[in-house]
Amino acid sequence: MIFRKFLLTTTSALVVAGAANAEEYLIGVMSAQSGYLAPYDGPAYAGFQFCVDQKNANGGLNGTHMVRTIVKDTRSDIAEGVKVVQEMLDDGAQFIVSSADADPTIAAAQITLADGIPTMTFAGTAPVLTQVGEHVFGSYPADNQQGAVLAAYARDQGFENVYLVKSPDSAYTLGGPEYFGEAFEALGGNIVGTSNYSLNQPDFSAIVTTIKAAEPTPDVIVTWAWEPDFPAFIKAVRGAGLDTQVMGGDVLDTPTVRGLGEVVGGVVHTSGGFPDEGSAYAQFIADFTEANGTAPDNNYYVNGCDIVNMIEQALAAAGSTEPAAVVAAMAEIENGQGIMSNFTFKGTDRMPLREVVVARITGDGQKEFVKRTMADPATLPQP
Repeated sequence: MIFRKFLLTTTSALVVAGAANAEEYLIGVMSAQSGYLAPYDGPAYAGFQFCVDQKNANGGLNGTHMVRTIVKDTRSDIAEGVKVVQEMLDDGAQFIVSSADADPTIAAAQITLADGIPTMTFAGTAPVLTQVGEHVFGSYPADNQQGAVLAAYARDQGFENVYLVKSPDSAYTLGGPEYFGEAFEALGGNIVGTSNYSLNQPDFSAIVTTIKAAEPTPDVIVTWAWEPDFPAFIKAVRGAGLDTQVMGGDVLDTPTVRGLGEVVGGVVHTSGGFPDEGSAYAQFIADFTEANGTAPDNNYYVNGCDIVNMIEQALAAAGSTEPAAVVAAMAEIENGQGIMSNFTFKGTDRMPLREVVVARITGDGQKEFVKRTMADPATLPQP
């Protein structure tokens, strides 16, 4: 995969003419090259480094700060993540970009808390991740935003009864379905049943049997399961003859899931963006493809680039690289300019308020745009 090429160089700095006098800004990056986070961290890092290189080619962030990155592999292991974050801080990292999940981000943020180093997750969406401290930020639309938008869409389709499938092994897989359920009930829907599973569970037949026996019969099944659990789950559902509508979170927006074929045809999921013709998103794909020979195939690439944009705008507003100033400036950004979508931290719990896309997987492995909207902050389920 293209991101592996980037990871071969653990420290990257692009030296350009005219940038000799620019200050250096050192960013430490956690990026799992193996394990359950690799399908998300890898693309996010590829997009991140691509945009760092673009900024450096133009004199750095805001034309004043050349970026140097320290990139370390966590192997999707939280203990390894804690170790590499400490190493990056010891090397002088002024900003930490953490893995694309709440649990490793929370662990990393506990290390960066002492010095208040700004810390932002690649694509962790559990809103609880910012509760570690005021120095912690999300980058992707949070699960409560995604859950609220998806629940409203489900009710608009006339669905009245939902069955939730969740795992307490992760804040993401537990919280997403619960936020959906809370919003669905607030809109007049009913939760007719709930099942728990374990991460990396190979057999979902017992859960499917329980769903088939639910009374009343669910109109829709909702889960935030990721790979390899979601493929195993959807195959069990369809293999049992259930044609019930299945919906899920942004984690289903991957080529692996879309590549499952007819078994995922019609599955609806949330996402962070969509490459509309003529959009900045579409231009990002064209530029990345031209530079690397590989087309980005999910949102995590472009969100990685947007993290660079977020840092740049925070540095400009802070007028300083001092950690507390950068943190304070980031928290006040309102309608910041992004590629996947614009972003607002002001007035939030530092999980950015961003547009949520609802998409449908087609039987031939494509992603079909359904709608794009912003969750209403006044009615968001609270962490």
